[in-house]
Amino acid sequence: MNRLSLIVAVISATLLTAAPMLTASAAEIPTYAPPPAAPPPGTRLPTVVIMSMGGTIASRGTPRLNVANYGGKGVPRVDPQDWFNDEPELATIANIRLEDGRPPVDRASGETQGDDLRVAARLRVLMQDPTVDGVVVTHGTNTLAESAFLMNLIIDTAKPIVFVGSQRPWTALSGDGPRNLYDAVRVAGTKEAAGKGVLHCMNQYINTARDVSKTSAYRVQTFKGIDVGAIGFADPDIVKFYREPMRRHTMASEFAGRDYKDLPTVEIAYAYRDAPGYLIDAMVANGAKGIVIDGTGAGSPTTSQTDAIKRAQAKGVVVVATARTHGGRVQDTPRRREAKIVPGDNLVPEKARILLQLALTKTKDVADIQRIFNEY
Repeated sequence: MNRLSLIVAVISATLLTAAPMLTASAAEIPTYAPPPAAPPPGTRLPTVVIMSMGGTIASRGTPRLNVANYGGKGVPRVDPQDWFNDEPELATIANIRLEDGRPPVDRASGETQGDDLRVAARLRVLMQDPTVDGVVVTHGTNTLAESAFLMNLIIDTAKPIVFVGSQRPWTALSGDGPRNLYDAVRVAGTKEAAGKGVLHCMNQYINTARDVSKTSAYRVQTFKGIDVGAIGFADPDIVKFYREPMRRHTMASEFAGRDYKDLPTVEIAYAYRDAPGYLIDAMVANGAKGIVIDGTGAGSPTTSQTDAIKRAQAKGVVVVATARTHGGRVQDTPRRREAKIVPGDNLVPEKARILLQLALTKTKDVADIQRIFNEY
């Protein structure tokens, strides 16, 4: 072997040895690219807080093609500082402040509503800071839409709060996390995003927290506003909005401004052919104060479920109907009104559950709860 061949062999062996370590620690962002240009002198950048609540965007996987079985015990998570270090472009669009709101790494369970309420209390403090222009909350995509909707109802602010996540881990080949995070910071720092409630930004689409839903397990175009579509887009040249949210939220919400420690128990019963009523009986026996029926067609329970609903209502349980089609409204029909079942409009069941939980902190009156579902 001549000297040149020996050098090539040594370099190749070194790169192969280092590859696993590199893919496990850094985002899939080309290191050979020139550093981003600094903003022009005198540019006032908005101050944006990035609050980590974990999720895929805060996960690592080895090798880079692993986009499904990443993270887990013994695999280090991506800390907020890692995002900032890996993506220097963030510093060109905002003054970034980092906060870590993740649950403990050694906790057996995943995120809980208690985690949401804890982070919500912190967000209220941040929103009162005059130096903060907006907040980005990173979150796991499985329950992101639920957490965003809860924040949309209980945080009293006009400043932008933008939820973001990713379908692929931070270390993945063609990972969506870096671009999603960059765009979310752009939206949070845009004055036009103020007053629109809690927003969601992924895959360049901007949706409201109320309307957005995850529609695909792994595809990057998973989040959509099923009935109403996007409210705007984070295009490469500009953040552009095309419409305003019509339902009550944030500053206009009657639930905002309180420091909630917990919420009433509300469960979801799924309707399908021959779905039994005893599951609803079990929910009531275990302390449910409200039940959401994810009904067939336009929100219909089965005969057995209908009987169980009557038993639940006799014990003071409030029942809301949603449609398992996850598209279209559940209407206020004479039959449903006679049955004292609140139509859940076009909310998916997991969001109807959150709204019912909050409604039950104020009232058990079916007419007033109906008013709440009409307005939110």
